[in-house]
Amino acid sequence: YRTVLGHMRHEIAHYYWEILIGDSALVEEFRKVFGDERADYGEALKRHYANGPRADWRDHHISAYAAAHPWEDWAETCAHYLHIADTLETARAFGIRVRPRVDTAGDMAADITFDPYREPSFDRVLVAWMPLRFALNSLNRSMGFRDLYPFVFSAPVIAKLSFIHGLCQAARGRAAK
Repeated sequence: YRTVLGHMRHEIAHYYWEILIGDSALVEEFRKVFGDERADYGEALKRHYANGPRADWRDHHISAYAAAHPWEDWAETCAHYLHIADTLETARAFGIRVRPRVDTAGDMAADITFDPYREPSFDRVLVAWMPLRFALNSLNRSMGFRDLYPFVFSAPVIAKLSFIHGLCQAARGRAAK
């Protein structure tokens, strides 16, 4: 997802790591979810560029690059969190409701009537995102294009996205006081 916007979201996430986690008490919780950021960053990137990502990266990370180091995992996952939240916010602004009528959609439906940035529950964000993602990908395929959002979420990726959402909600609460 190397667009200018995607790159900016990734890079700003590095800055947000310093603000939201850095030397705070949250660093231990971060390490449980993303791994130990104290691992040598330079060596991790050298290894990544020399050997590529680990074979099972899809089971643990949102992208191959996220597997390089916990800081990159954080930045990649944050960028995707912002992609998801902003797309849902835009869908809400346009009154988009998704109710697929195809066999492969299963029970997927979403009324996107909430602000994803203010929603306390990441589950609600995820439940709205999945059918919207399915619809967007289906529309792109109808036009002969690749999936707009081809990423698949493993359980660890969902936990990481949820962690980020929780941090954002906690920061929002602190700012409101």
